[in-house]
Amino acid sequence: MDLMEIYEIDRTVDFIHSRNFTRVALQFPDELLKDCTKVVRVLREKIGRLKEQIGVSLFVMADSTYGSCCVDEVGASRINADCVIHYGHTCLSPTSTLPAFFVFGKAMIDVSSCAASLSNYASNNSKPFLVLFGLEYAHAIPYIREELVAAASTLSGSKTKTVFHFAEVMCPLINPPDCHKESGGLPRSVGDGEVSDELGVAACSRHTIGGLSWELPSGQKMEDYLLLWIGSDNSAFANVVLTFNGCEIVRYDANGNFLGTDLSQQRRILKRRYYLVEKAKDANIVGILVGTLGVAGYLNMIHQMKDLITGAGKKVYTLVMGRPNPAKLANFPEVNPII
Repeated sequence: MDLMEIYEIDRTVDFIHSRNFTRVALQFPDELLKDCTKVVRVLREKIGRLKEQIGVSLFVMADSTYGSCCVDEVGASRINADCVIHYGHTCLSPTSTLPAFFVFGKAMIDVSSCAASLSNYASNNSKPFLVLFGLEYAHAIPYIREELVAAASTLSGSKTKTVFHFAEVMCPLINPPDCHKESGGLPRSVGDGEVSDELGVAACSRHTIGGLSWELPSGQKMEDYLLLWIGSDNSAFANVVLTFNGCEIVRYDANGNFLGTDLSQQRRILKRRYYLVEKAKDANIVGILVGTLGVAGYLNMIHQMKDLITGAGKKVYTLVMGRPNPAKLANFPEVNPII
């Protein structure tokens, strides 16, 4: 795949042109900075060919104020940007002031090898499977699904029929005024929800995490499924492991073309989180570390946390800092846990 395809240049230009944006912030994570100059050059060439397009200024944000997965509205506001084009991995958290367009990128994957590995593993299990994936592999999921369906048809004579459910990518465009609505594929908070039919009876449960969403039939829960993750052993995968820790999970590594079942590292992270939760119960002063000022509803979440902490008879500090590290947090030795 070339740069035009990986970074979805045509779709990005259409987004900028259709909304008449003139000041566009391009947010790159550290690992993609090597391509930013090429992307800017190609975008300028494409935009320049549109005769009716007025002058467009492109600004590269090379060092996000907070985590790179969230839209850096703080940095974009310093250049009076009209919108943000976000590249790479994202949690698709709703923005509060600026529209955002997400370009996930397209990582290479051997579709046949992936489908064969998943099919072979599924043939020895009776549970239904839920397929989750890193957003950089979203472009290959339709082809993997086709090969799995084809493989399942060849095993039609088997006693058990393997059922695969695939998560879907939420809308790669976020408009601030609509961020609280649950229509048009816009992100919701991570958790469970119910979708009701016309009679008001819960027909299915809806789940979302890390830019993915899916629905489970009525009467079924996440623990009934075996989770198959396609992608790297990164923060997105760790989030899935921690959130759905009651499920059996396996991971297909697209770089090494193998299916791994050893999640000892993620289990250690989960045990440490349980330890820190217990430690927080004994704390006298609790710090709330604010990791972003751009996600819609962050103030409400902070107020809810403060109410819970003060209701438990503890003092609370609110800490706002970009790129937190041990040296910065050491300036507040009186704070026991920081959440």
